[in-house]
Amino acid sequence: MNPPSKIVCVGRNYAEHARELGNTLPPEPLLFLKPPSALIGDGDAIVLPRASERVEHEGEIAVVVGKRMKRVSETEAVEGIAGLACANDVTARDLQRKDGQWTRAKGFDTFCPLGPRVVPLRELPPLDQLEIICRVNGEVRQRGRSGEMAFPIPALLSYISRIMTLEPGDIVLTGTPSGVGPLVAGDVVEVEIPGVGVLRNPVVAGDL
Repeated sequence: MNPPSKIVCVGRNYAEHARELGNTLPPEPLLFLKPPSALIGDGDAIVLPRASERVEHEGEIAVVVGKRMKRVSETEAVEGIAGLACANDVTARDLQRKDGQWTRAKGFDTFCPLGPRVVPLRELPPLDQLEIICRVNGEVRQRGRSGEMAFPIPALLSYISRIMTLEPGDIVLTGTPSGVGPLVAGDVVEVEIPGVGVLRNPVVAGDL
């Protein structure tokens, strides 16, 4: 798959996650971008940057765009999905709070694991009945369902397409449920969507 032109992410799309970080649900989708250079695959290492003292996992459902979407309806948005994958919106939480915006905290190399494969919708449960699970060293840290999203996947894609055109290969990360927590060197973090598979990445320290 060619690198996406962009990775569009949605913040605070689960009420309990918003609350755990001291935030309220936004009145409309809260969007930010991760650079394509942050992408890594299943089995690749998440590298902890020296600039951060607290890097956290955020397991998410990723949508891979299959058709160009520009000002599409929710129905058209679903028809334009190539498939779903597991993703981890790795975040330097201390830098996110320090900077007041999220580009650095979300944008380090290796901060967007994606995989282990892209599965077409026809092979999966309905979009509002998906489960997302995140484990660290085998221990469940996060568990949520797509039905808990403040803004469902079709609505998100339609909304984004009215701001920026989504091109084939682009990726949309749809938000993380509650339970985010720190990663340290030596950890192994897994993100699972039943029917899609398990995305597994070791965590290593950056070069000194």
